[in-house]
Amino acid sequence: MQKAFEAQENCYTPYSNFNVGAALLGTNGKIYQGCNIENASFTPTNCAERTAFFKAVSEGQRTFSAIAIVGNKSDATEGEYCSPCGVCRQVMMEFCNPKEFKIYLAKDRNNYSDYIEYTLEEILPLGFGPNNLK
Repeated sequence: MQKAFEAQENCYTPYSNFNVGAALLGTNGKIYQGCNIENASFTPTNCAERTAFFKAVSEGQRTFSAIAIVGNKSDATEGEYCSPCGVCRQVMMEFCNPKEFKIYLAKDRNNYSDYIEYTLEEILPLGFGPNNLK
C-alpha cells in the first residue's frame, strides 16, 4: 500500500484533480507502480491500474498476485476507497486468475491496516477473459 501511495504522488491530473496510485505485485515478487495520466481530449487518459499493468507487461511480466489501489482528490485531507473502473477490471481479467488475484483498496496513508480486500471475481462476476476464447 505504501508503494501505491508513492505512485499517487506522480499523477498528472490537471482536469479532474483526482489522483490514483497503484502498486501491482507480480508473481516474480516485483512491484510495478502506476499513476493516472490525463489528457486534454480525455479519451487517451490512462488509469493508474492500467499504467502499472502495461509497465509490467512491457517489461515481460505476465502473471500477477495482487494490486493495491489508492485515490482521492488532490486537495482532500482524507482519502476514500477507490475501486478500479470497468476497463481496468477487464485488463486484470486478461492477466489474472479471477479467483486468486487480490485487490486491496486503501484510503489512509498513515494506517495501512485500514483497507478492503476483494478478489477479481468478486468485483467482476461472470468476467470475460482469455479462457472464454479457447
